[in-house]
Amino acid sequence: MLTGLFVLGIATAGIFRFSTMLNRIHVAAKCDTLGALLVLSGLMVLSGWTVFSLKLGLVIVFLWLCNPAASHLVARAEVKTNPNLEQICDFIDLTEDGAKGVNDNDNC
Repeated sequence: MLTGLFVLGIATAGIFRFSTMLNRIHVAAKCDTLGALLVLSGLMVLSGWTVFSLKLGLVIVFLWLCNPAASHLVARAEVKTNPNLEQICDFIDLTEDGAKGVNDNDNC
């Protein structure tokens, strides 16, 4: 459980460290999923084999399925709605013929 709390603490520091929304979402999604897994697994071990530990296992499965999808949808909404995002981030532009083009900024 302490390792999970450490990972969640690092994620919180990472959210404040990065300047763009997409970087913050990435840090939060990765560390939040791992930190929650570790904390909930520790609670399962402490409670033993009970109905409560089964419920915690279902919460773990739900978080592992929904957290990456939710983070992806939030990032996608940010890309669609922020008109200034191309000025601060690199984007890979896939044209119709399959050629790649990348902006020159190195911020994101």
